[in-house]
Amino acid sequence: MAEKNKPLVVDFVGGAVGHRFRQGGGRSQALPKAIGFKAGIIPNVVDATAGLGRDAFLLASLGATVTMVERNEDMYQHLLDGMERARKENDEYRDIMDRLTLIHGDAKEIIPTLNPEIILVDPMHPERKKSALVKKEMRIIRDLVGTDPDAKELMEVALHHASKRVVLKWPMKADPIEDLRKPSHQITGKTTRYDVFIRS
Repeated sequence: MAEKNKPLVVDFVGGAVGHRFRQGGGRSQALPKAIGFKAGIIPNVVDATAGLGRDAFLLASLGATVTMVERNEDMYQHLLDGMERARKENDEYRDIMDRLTLIHGDAKEIIPTLNPEIILVDPMHPERKKSALVKKEMRIIRDLVGTDPDAKELMEVALHHASKRVVLKWPMKADPIEDLRKPSHQITGKTTRYDVFIRS
């Protein structure tokens, strides 16, 4: 349950997402680099763990076509609401929303039906053992959706079905997923790393 007087809201127009969108930064950011944005290449992406939809929105704002998959019913409804409000904001946001598709269900079952090129996986990981206090918003989300104990199984499905690459978004200091093969390369930030698995 969300904390009292602090309901969870998916907001693509205001807050951190809207600020990042207005400030730009575009393809120079770590995520677009990991996904494979290049001159003349507009990726087709499956975001297997949609969450608040922020990564999917960033990619769609850069021109990518993104299919979001969210298995938690409450989060799915929050996303639908946020997408509808953004669509009504203006033509620019409506164009971005037109590049986003939202599916409710388990990505492990849905991915094989999508013929995906690029898959982004951002599991809800357990709290780190010596971490600073988790941001309030992240605590609310974790209370709502829990963690993803099947992250390795999801990654295996993604690695089997993606035709071009799989990108795993993971906390910089978190332990790696056990027994998962090594990535082709990594793109790192201050608190997050992107493990990139290129499909040959």
